[in-house]
This record gives sequence, C-alpha cells and structure tokens, in this order.
Amino acid sequence: MFNRDSKPLRIDTLIGRSVKVHGGLDFAGGLHLDGRVEGGVRADPQAPSSLSVSDTGSIEGPVEVTDLVLHGTVRGDIIARGRVVLGAKANVEGNVYYGVIEMTMGAQITGKLVRLEEPGEQGESVSSEDT
Repeated sequence: MFNRDSKPLRIDTLIGRSVKVHGGLDFAGGLHLDGRVEGGVRADPQAPSSLSVSDTGSIEGPVEVTDLVLHGTVRGDIIARGRVVLGAKANVEGNVYYGVIEMTMGAQITGKLVRLEEPGEQGESVSSEDT
C-alpha cells in the first residue's frame, strides 16, 4: 500500500462492509474500514496508528491518525502526521493536514492541503483543537 521502502499497514481491527457505526470511533494500532462510520475516527495520539479505508468505506466526521490509506470517502478534516495515500477513488470533503502525501490520478479533494511541519521546524502546526 505504501512504497517499497515503507512497512506494510498493521491491521488490528476490521470493520466489515455491512457495519454502520453511529458515533465517534477511537482506536489504537491499525484499523481497516469497509463499512461506514457516522462520526469522527481518532487514534491514540501517543502511539503510531494506521487507518485504511476501502472503496466501500466512508467516514462522516474528522479523522486523526498517524498514517492513512484512503480509497473511499471522508467528509471531514483529516490530520495525518505521518503519511496520507489517496487512491484513485478517494474522495475527501474537508481539509487534509499531512506529513507526506501521495495521490493517485482520480483522487478528489474539496478543501485545502496543508503540510504539517516536523517537530522543531518553523511554520504550520495543527492540533485537533485548531480544526
């Protein structure tokens, strides 16, 4: 899912295509979403995290994770301090705050792209309270 130099995504939790979650979702580790979350998705900020959303997956709320691979839809702001990978069918309706971003032709973003600075760099810094 990432380039050859990256580690594969870790998946601890799987939410299937037929599952709809009402309300926010907090997780640690890795999460793969084929279903729908009607609320925000937030990972433990003290530990590395990864979220992968398939082309059938959707999130109606903000997302805050370390790494994100998106092939589905997010309607809300995304904060990913590590890497964001947007597949050809990815659709984001919100701002994307990222450390590193990779986009495939066909990915759609209705919002701003904002690069997050590394700790110690001058410039933009975003926390969930800022969004």
